[in-house]
Amino acid sequence: MTMIGNLRHRPVRRLTQLFAGLSLYGISMALMIRSGLGLNPWDVFHQGLSQLTGLTMGTVVIAVGVLVLLAWIPLRQRPGLGTLANVVVVGLAVDATLALLPPGGPLAARIALLVCGIVGNGAATALYLGARLGPGPRDGLMTGFVARRPGRSLRLVRTAIEIAVLAVGALLGGTIGIGTIAYALTIGPLAQLFLPIFDVPEPTHPPAPRSEPARAA
Repeated sequence: MTMIGNLRHRPVRRLTQLFAGLSLYGISMALMIRSGLGLNPWDVFHQGLSQLTGLTMGTVVIAVGVLVLLAWIPLRQRPGLGTLANVVVVGLAVDATLALLPPGGPLAARIALLVCGIVGNGAATALYLGARLGPGPRDGLMTGFVARRPGRSLRLVRTAIEIAVLAVGALLGGTIGIGTIAYALTIGPLAQLFLPIFDVPEPTHPPAPRSEPARAA
């Protein structure tokens, strides 16, 4: 399986942006967890599995990422460096942040954590997508499924998968709340707002010089 994305174009900028984005993604996840006001669908699922298994949230994020990445094989999806880094870095960042942030606190502080978490998540998404080094495992699962079944809508597939993981996560004890709704309503516009700032465009190659017609002997 060949990897997508190459590092010949602006490698320092893109690698820095990739790992900054993935780290911020894990930090923003931890902020939303500590708010106790609701998580996005995949993190409701991760939290439910964490409570069921006794594993840390970050460990569950990594394990689920690996399993989802294995599901790419029959879909013939190609990972990038960003895809592989996503599996590990986000989980490490969320565990490190949770170790530093105590749970609980007044409602005003928890609302501030939620807002910072959602905004940070939008910026983080734009950072790692803008680096153009591969999508996250969960996003690639959705796009890969649609690519194999062209008649399906990406929005419909994404909604179906997220409702499924949200329902399972809720049954396992994951946190659903106002933060879940706020995330669903704002994450798209936030990522769209930040993406033009962080997007690293592909290099444009000058057209090849036209060869002059051969002169008659």
